[in-house]
Amino acid sequence: MTFQAYLDAVQAKTGKTVDDFRLLASAKGLTEKRDILAWLKAEFALGHGHATAVAHVLANADAPTTTPSERIAAHFSGGKARWRDAYDALIARVNAFGADVTEAPTQTYISILRQGKKFAIIQPTTERLDIGIKLKGITPTERLTAAGTWNNMVTHRLRISDPVEIDDAVLNWLERAYAAA
Repeated sequence: MTFQAYLDAVQAKTGKTVDDFRLLASAKGLTEKRDILAWLKAEFALGHGHATAVAHVLANADAPTTTPSERIAAHFSGGKARWRDAYDALIARVNAFGADVTEAPTQTYISILRQGKKFAIIQPTTERLDIGIKLKGITPTERLTAAGTWNNMVTHRLRISDPVEIDDAVLNWLERAYAAA
């Protein structure tokens, strides 16, 4: 589910937009994210994920905005910069799957979407590039391991320690996930 989908679901459930919640929270003097979160859960019976999405928007309304490109660049800062070229080459090949491929950076990883549906994630570290892939029904292998507790948004995980490991097998797995999305 995309961030916007969470907000849309909240509006469908409550009939209120984020701006409506902003006015209501302001009238109650709520400015801290934890207070807004508790209020949304208690007063509007929102689940944790939906309340968190609204609370995040309200608590960060005055924060400076960054572009997706800036957020992606932040993932490759410092010791993780060595993975930027490999990432760019990988994304260029993934974009060839179809015009509906988009990148959606979060604070911890970069989601790869097809028509708004996540089919993979990429998370650089200083030591490796972790690639998470949604491949339901595929038995894990030594290389394509089960995602386990690493990230529950995907089913499998690849630990890339050298850019040459981003080979045709990796692209095949990503393309299968793209087709299933």
